[in-house]
Amino acid sequence: MTDTRGAQPQGYDGSASGPLPSEREPQGQGQPSQPYHPPQAYPSPAGGGGTPGAGAVGGAQGAGQQPGVAAVRLPRTGARTTPRTRKARLRVAKADPWSVMKVSFLLSIALGICTVVAAAVLWMVMDAMGVFSTVGGTISEATGSNESNGFDLQSFLSLPRVLIFTSVIAMIDVVLATALATLGAFIYNLSAGFVGGVELTLAEDE
Repeated sequence: MTDTRGAQPQGYDGSASGPLPSEREPQGQGQPSQPYHPPQAYPSPAGGGGTPGAGAVGGAQGAGQQPGVAAVRLPRTGARTTPRTRKARLRVAKADPWSVMKVSFLLSIALGICTVVAAAVLWMVMDAMGVFSTVGGTISEATGSNESNGFDLQSFLSLPRVLIFTSVIAMIDVVLATALATLGAFIYNLSAGFVGGVELTLAEDE
């Protein structure tokens, strides 16, 4: 009979093909097995060891540096910056008359007490220096006559009278200062409504 199938590929014939898969020897037989290294996204820096992840980070950070030079982190210096001054511009828009009256009342009382104490100290100093006796003798001789001894300045300017007179002046000063300060607060509020009030610039040092 005549074979009409024609020429057959060599691989289909078992006698013409190579050994079977079960008979083939594994590639690299007789060579030691190497550890598996996964592919890296970035190349490792030249001359650097360690893990692949560290090499990838080092390669990304040292992209702008010369090849073969490892990136060195410089230590931070302890230099302090120049202190900066903060400024705030504020405006006094209104003054509370009640608070102004209380503050002015207390301040005028303190001023009155200081006035009484200063008058008493001044009188004792002048009396110790003999001012009243000298001036009183001169005035009594000038105003005296044969029938009277004249005006006695030393008895008129005694310490109790001086303290009483100074206390009266201090009380009047308390009333006037409190009233004027309260009236000034009302006047300031009226004027601040037209011109905006007094502007202040406050500064704070850091």
